[in-house]
Amino acid sequence: MVFASYIIHVYRFKKNNPRALVGVVEEVGAKGKKAFTIYDELWEILNSPTFRLSSLYRGRRKVRGPLKENG
Repeated sequence: MVFASYIIHVYRFKKNNPRALVGVVEEVGAKGKKAFTIYDELWEILNSPTFRLSSLYRGRRKVRGPLKENG
């Protein structure tokens, strides 16, 4: 089993609906970021056995590519 460390930035959530999260996931030591718009997307990102930020994540929802970094 391979373990990875992530930094999770939560930018917005609804107090009356904690599953409605908006944020970004970064893998420590890797370039790129992954956006999520609901709790279920975050869960899929973190639990996908083949997920790596260096490649595109393809889930059941719309495919989202890595965000461009500023700078």
